[in-house]
Amino acid sequence: MHNQDNPAAPVRFLEGDRVYLRPIGLDDTDLYFRMLFHPEVRRLTGTQKSFTREQISRYIEGKTQDPSSLLLLIALRETDEVIGDIALQNIDGMNRNANIRIAITSQEHQGRGLGTEAMRLLLDYGFGILNLHRIELNVFSYNARAIRAYEKLGFQREGVQREALYYNHQYHDSIIMSILEDEYRAKHVKKHV
Repeated sequence: MHNQDNPAAPVRFLEGDRVYLRPIGLDDTDLYFRMLFHPEVRRLTGTQKSFTREQISRYIEGKTQDPSSLLLLIALRETDEVIGDIALQNIDGMNRNANIRIAITSQEHQGRGLGTEAMRLLLDYGFGILNLHRIELNVFSYNARAIRAYEKLGFQREGVQREALYYNHQYHDSIIMSILEDEYRAKHVKKHV
């Protein structure tokens, strides 16, 4: 039975080999609330604030109504386990650019290429469906593994916001990286003959 034929199965919006991306809904509030309190995820994303369940519910509701944002959950194809989230934000149709962000919530799923696969799925959607020209991200200087993964995807460093984040008693740089549609296509899209 195909996953899509089962009404109880999660919708698979963008599907890869090992992960798929699905829409987030209000029924994901508790799951998303717990994800936001994972200590390592908070450190890697520079999350400083505490949130209530009600704030998360309002945030999800707002994101689902915001045409300039696409917030998706990352799930494993085999088990439907949610392992993180990914978003295209500040989608600007006039200038054809957006910001992308990702968080993989548990260390057991980090460093296995799952985040890279999720990024490829959303980049492909951004450039191939939304017709974006440029997608950027910010990454903190202490997140070396993410920086390497972004560079392997084809992102280039554009600049540094010096000491932009205060976390764990010290300031950290935020690195701005981007990829353009032609760079993405040259590296990841097979030519149709």
